[in-house]
Amino acid sequence: MLRPWAALWITAVLLCMVGAQYSSDQCSWRGSGLSHESHRRDVEQVYLRCSQGSLEWLYPTGAIIINLRPNTEPPSGHMAGLHVCIKPHPLSQGSHVFLENNGDLRMLLAEKDQAQGTVTCFNLAEGALFVESVPQADISRRITAFQYELVPSQGPGAHMYPYLHPGLVTCKPCSDEEVLMAVCTSDFAGSGIFRGVGSKNRSPAAVTLSRLFRQKSRVFARGGARKRGWGGRINVPSQCIGHPGGDEYLLTGSVHFGEAWLGCAPRYKDFLRLYVRAQRAGTNPCEIDTN
Repeated sequence: MLRPWAALWITAVLLCMVGAQYSSDQCSWRGSGLSHESHRRDVEQVYLRCSQGSLEWLYPTGAIIINLRPNTEPPSGHMAGLHVCIKPHPLSQGSHVFLENNGDLRMLLAEKDQAQGTVTCFNLAEGALFVESVPQADISRRITAFQYELVPSQGPGAHMYPYLHPGLVTCKPCSDEEVLMAVCTSDFAGSGIFRGVGSKNRSPAAVTLSRLFRQKSRVFARGGARKRGWGGRINVPSQCIGHPGGDEYLLTGSVHFGEAWLGCAPRYKDFLRLYVRAQRAGTNPCEIDTN
């Protein structure tokens, strides 16, 4: 429910845009609430145009509205499929985080919940982030900080990322087209085996890769005395993991907040048959070295 004073803040900002401050960095913003000391009900507008970045608000007072958009306009009709995921810093405090849409506020993260560092996602079309300071006598040592990412809710393996659709994660196989596209567009792609499986619902699984076609953020490192193969961990629902030490899989997926998440993962021998067939038909979206 919208608080009366919050409605006045939002309306004043949207109509007047007086005194709005803009970040010079299109991906990240760092500011201080000390500029609000004499105007404790100021609302500052922040505009970020990037697929990922961070926010750091020192000594929070008043409130800020964070408007997030991709750095390139998505195709028509695809904006509704774009989600914003935020991950608070474990030491983040001093503010509540709301989702604001046409004057209505919905709580996303209370101050006490931010220490858990849990990822929270919402559809970009639902509104902007409204970060409200918590009234307190001493604002020293209070810093609100979190990372954000813009994440598509559709595409190869998107159904495996649990924060987009809580409680609806499925292990359904990717289609042939999704597998071929995943090899070309995923943040990481390679072939390997599962070495260990976590005991929790979404514990990282240890993997060893014999081939690495691509990777982002160096989530896999070369291992062994002869530096053969790559080792690392992939987050995957426990019910979707193959038996440790069993078949070799094509492992593709995405990297979110520095962690690898499994996407399309057919058996590697099945992928090879699909890849060769697509190559002969001239329908391969990209070339990789499968030897």
